[in-house]
Amino acid sequence: MEKQIKVAPTKEKLARVLAQSVVDCYQRWKVERGVDGNQCFYLALSGGSLPAALAELSKPEYKNEIEWARCRVFFADERCVPLSHPDSNFKTCWDAFLRLVEIPEGNVISIDPTKEPHECAQLYAAQLKEVPVRDGFPSFDLILLGMGPDGHTASLFPGHALVQEEKLSVAAILDSPKPPPCRITLTLPVLNNSSCVIFVTSGAGKAKVLAKIVEEGSTEFPAGLVKPNDGSVCWLLDSEAASKLPGGKL
Repeated sequence: MEKQIKVAPTKEKLARVLAQSVVDCYQRWKVERGVDGNQCFYLALSGGSLPAALAELSKPEYKNEIEWARCRVFFADERCVPLSHPDSNFKTCWDAFLRLVEIPEGNVISIDPTKEPHECAQLYAAQLKEVPVRDGFPSFDLILLGMGPDGHTASLFPGHALVQEEKLSVAAILDSPKPPPCRITLTLPVLNNSSCVIFVTSGAGKAKVLAKIVEEGSTEFPAGLVKPNDGSVCWLLDSEAASKLPGGKL
């Protein structure tokens, strides 16, 4: 696994680093795959503070470097709420940047929130079957993740049984420690099957846990268990999140 760590002095500059990193990943994909007219770039997004940072992608210098009609967008986790609800990751990502980059709406694959969580997870796993498979699990080209102060990522929380899930691609969670309680999430086998994972982390409240993961290699937190088997992981940090690392950066 290849690991990179990049530190930006402010959240605003962090958003620019993120936008350029997404563009770079897309451009590498085009070169490595020798892309023809039928191939798609498979991307998974998270919620939290990530959509606001991704708004930078709507600026022409980034937006025009990606062929959005080639992109198929899924969600690394989702809250089981209506798609118009403020807690919906679909809504926050759509409002913050997806509508602005003019991606075809049908290329953004959302959950069916009318179903109960387990059925919702099963249906979303079926939708994931269009994503290329490697070693029995979907293999995304890029997954964008955040990390909470407790070290959770997607909807995989410390000490929760879903962290140990090894068979399902998508799992339901009914007792999320963070509201709303009912969610679906990609599992670690899928996160670790991605060609590239980018974590975007900001704020002093995450610095201690982040240092344990990045500096000490701790695996007691779900975010520390994201280690792509045949890909790369990049940590994009602001200076506050990096404050517990040696010298405040690596």
